[in-house]
Amino acid sequence: MPTIIQDAQQSAKKIAAALTGSGYRADFSLTSLKEIDRFFDESVNDGKALPGGLLHDQVGAKLFALGAYVGETIRTLAGGHWKVDESDPQNPVSLQLVLNDGSMIWPVERVMKRFQNGAEDGIYAYGVAMLPKKQIRS
Repeated sequence: MPTIIQDAQQSAKKIAAALTGSGYRADFSLTSLKEIDRFFDESVNDGKALPGGLLHDQVGAKLFALGAYVGETIRTLAGGHWKVDESDPQNPVSLQLVLNDGSMIWPVERVMKRFQNGAEDGIYAYGVAMLPKKQIRS
């Protein structure tokens, strides 16, 4: 039985392929996080998926996959590892990413906030904030 971490890594790859097939650049680069923001701008209005849009069904699974994609992108760029919250190991929202500098982030939770709150919880800005300044070239 795959672990939630394995599910996240597989989901990140699958959503990247789906996004690419829908015209978004999903190559696990920092710039691709701008594409995740664009995806939300085009697929969500006031915390609701647009009818007939790419998020119109399986919203929870797709938000988990998008969060995993964001996490894998940041993990690839900043270094780190996934960690399961031992108090709730099957809760995908509590999946943590521990960066090499020791800081912990919750990318799935951030994606859910982006869905609910809009651009104020932007994904690109979140990614930029997590990277060492010397790595940021956009």
